[in-house]
Amino acid sequence: MFRPGLFDNLVVLVTGGGSGIGLATAKELLTLGASVAICGRNADKLAAGKAELLQQVPSAKAEAVFAQVCDIRDGEAVSQFVSAVIETFGRVDVLINNAGGQFPSPAEGLSVKGWEAVIRNNLTGTFTMTREVAVRSMIPRKFGRIINITAMVARGFPGMSHTGAARAGVENLTKSLAVEWAQHNIRVNAVAPGNNIRSSGTAQYGDHALELARRATPLKRLGTPEEIARVIIFLASPENDFVTGQVWGVDGGQPLWGDIWMIPDPNETSTPG
Repeated sequence: MFRPGLFDNLVVLVTGGGSGIGLATAKELLTLGASVAICGRNADKLAAGKAELLQQVPSAKAEAVFAQVCDIRDGEAVSQFVSAVIETFGRVDVLINNAGGQFPSPAEGLSVKGWEAVIRNNLTGTFTMTREVAVRSMIPRKFGRIINITAMVARGFPGMSHTGAARAGVENLTKSLAVEWAQHNIRVNAVAPGNNIRSSGTAQYGDHALELARRATPLKRLGTPEEIARVIIFLASPENDFVTGQVWGVDGGQPLWGDIWMIPDPNETSTPG
């Protein structure tokens, strides 16, 4: 199915494309013929990601890779980035909303400022980029594929309720836009990686957290960014024309079994009177 040339003449925009799942996806898209635009907040990380992408293409096709710093929390920056991509490639056929971020915190210790920062990044930023690309390229051309990268929130997200709420919002946005924009031949889906994916995004939580995630996974191993990328690429490709408004979990069966948050037992922690 992932045949050479599958994405020939298609332009793909990947947010958060400088590392992790975004970079793994961009690499695969390049090998399948796409022109790829990536963005991210960190200039050094983005430059390193672009360099890795350029290693995959002949120098004569270096123009197939475009990178620009963009903070998706900033609406003006989003507009400028989309303008630059359209000026470079003429359009955007596929949007992969991969950029996001969060930090661990029990709800009782979470400030309003921290809550709003994560909502603005993961939910509002996703919407802003999606609307900009759709209005300026996909809706006028009556074609588009949008894939939103969320997280495993089907069982809640204890310990990170801010991102759980934001990601659940993105999943509902996915379903809403799938209906609204079906008339424009736009397919909108989401991919929900588990917290058991070994990537730059989960590295910040440390090896102990990843080991706990592995133990809670029926397949008893961690996933890779490349395994997430394969599902994203199917949903973005011409091979998918009848799947829309769906959330695809890629998590080794983790939501089906195992604890994801240790709940203290007051009967075990209380001090005898």
